[in-house]
Amino acid sequence: MTPDVTTLPSGLRVASVTMPHLHSVAFGVSVAAGAVNEPAELNGLAHLLEHMAFKGTERRSARAIAEEVEAVGADINAFTGRMMTSYHMRALSEHLPLGFDVISDLLCNSLFDTNELERERGVVLQEIGAAEDTPDDVVFDLLQETAYPRQSLGRPILGRADCLARVGRDHLKGFMSDLYDAPHMIVTAAGDVDHQRLVDLAGKHLDKLPKARIGETPEPPRYGGGEARAPRDLEQAHLTFAFKAPAAMTAGYYETWILSEILGGGMSSRLFQDIREERGLVYSIYSSYRAYPTAGLFLIYAGTAGGDAQEVAARSAAALHDLTTHVTEAEIARAKAQVKAAILMGLESPTNVADALATDFLHYGRWVTPEEVIGRIDAITAEDVKGAAGALLTAPMTFASVGPTGTLETYDALAAMFGTPKTF
Repeated sequence: MTPDVTTLPSGLRVASVTMPHLHSVAFGVSVAAGAVNEPAELNGLAHLLEHMAFKGTERRSARAIAEEVEAVGADINAFTGRMMTSYHMRALSEHLPLGFDVISDLLCNSLFDTNELERERGVVLQEIGAAEDTPDDVVFDLLQETAYPRQSLGRPILGRADCLARVGRDHLKGFMSDLYDAPHMIVTAAGDVDHQRLVDLAGKHLDKLPKARIGETPEPPRYGGGEARAPRDLEQAHLTFAFKAPAAMTAGYYETWILSEILGGGMSSRLFQDIREERGLVYSIYSSYRAYPTAGLFLIYAGTAGGDAQEVAARSAAALHDLTTHVTEAEIARAKAQVKAAILMGLESPTNVADALATDFLHYGRWVTPEEVIGRIDAITAEDVKGAAGALLTAPMTFASVGPTGTLETYDALAAMFGTPKTF
């Protein structure tokens, strides 16, 4: 799979993959600006901006946007991440011009009406409230903030109520004009799409984009470590243990990916088999790997009864430690099969392909081919995985919990159990 790529005179890139067996196209416009680009006092600005882009333009009301898109059976949405924001649509290919007209209208002509802003601020506060009612959302925000204290990478994407109260129309307009510039944006599409047609539409509709970025580049994140406990009267204790890990596409990245699959990536993983299947201590337990362009975080999550929290922590520590010295060829083979199948099956979705194009070009400046990734995965050995596991234990652990964890040992005791240095 090789994408067609064109860079317009403005610096805007256009990338597409043709999937001729489809009748539809997934397309969007993504920008390398997200929650990490916000001032601390305006946490949630990027996410609120994404919402407000749909609340009316010079040509369309919020209702007209929804009705025009749904009149042709299409679906339009957006998402805000820590590093990027994406506005995307899925439609029958004949409606690509309409979809492009709508998305470009959101990006170039949004009104940011003050009345709409007050209403949408309330909607986002409801979204924050829903997240705060979900303990396994809260615990990951606590974990992120503890791993990257007083930094943009540690702040919640949804924002905080006190910060959102400060966001005004001028902040929204300023964030967009400073950071939504052509060289840091990309148009991507996959499905029944003609690349030249896509290029022509981009040139026609996105010529108003600024040609140079004004906003400052965030400082590289600094991993902290430590703990945050949020006692709540819940049935379960939600536990997370995290470790400094390689940034995306750097040394150790692929090895850590495979390590995560072996430790807690599926039903055959060590954590699932030992702690859930053999001991019945949890319903949900897994490991995952958050790899950012300039940082990485490897984590273990478990939901368990408060009285079992210490045993779950001890068993998790033992499972991770054992991977520093003992990895079987069967585990390696299963993990590789899981990763490769996920990659190849994901390529059957035009939405996934369009999203991958945007992520790769905005973060790494190029398309990372499936063949390249699979080749790197195939080359990983048991010794590589052992080394990756050992590397995780060289920096202080980050621990966060929500719920009844009164019987759980101190942070220093947990760090010693995992074999990581203490924080200072």
